[in-house]
Amino acid sequence: MIKKDKKIASLLRDGRELYHTQDLGVLWGTSKENTLYTTIKRYIAGGLLFRVHKGLYSTKKINQVDEIKLGLSSLHRYGYLSTESVLVKDGIIFQDIKYITFVSSISKRFKINNTYFLVRKMNSKYLHNNAGIYIKKNQRIASKERAVADMLYFNPKYHFDGKNIIDWEKVKEIKKEIGY
Repeated sequence: MIKKDKKIASLLRDGRELYHTQDLGVLWGTSKENTLYTTIKRYIAGGLLFRVHKGLYSTKKINQVDEIKLGLSSLHRYGYLSTESVLVKDGIIFQDIKYITFVSSISKRFKINNTYFLVRKMNSKYLHNNAGIYIKKNQRIASKERAVADMLYFNPKYHFDGKNIIDWEKVKEIKKEIGY
């Protein structure tokens, strides 16, 4: 029981909401796979952990976890919020999008807890350039100019509803700095 209390305490001290299986193994100092999976299974049964999907767990119920954080953690690789998600938020496109959009090193569509995610694959020589990307709550998010540049990378003929609120000079600078 004391060992179990230490594991719970380490989760609470760590403060993150989302953990991959490997993260829990490192946090708990568990190198034995069977012990790790047994502990995770017991914590899920006891309501201390919630399964998001295979290999990803939360200390909160899934509907209480920030959707962007959930999507980025599910990717389990470098990625950032961009394209439609940023463009709608900034009033550049008016469509009602049904998914949260990310840019990463893979192309993928997935759903978690009634939230849809779309991930677009960008060439790694452009992907890791931080021009126009800022960090908010430990999440990488494209500025509206970077989101416009990214959208043009994926679809050069894309139609923007709010063309007049785009700083095209900044978009041009970002495209030049990134190299696409």
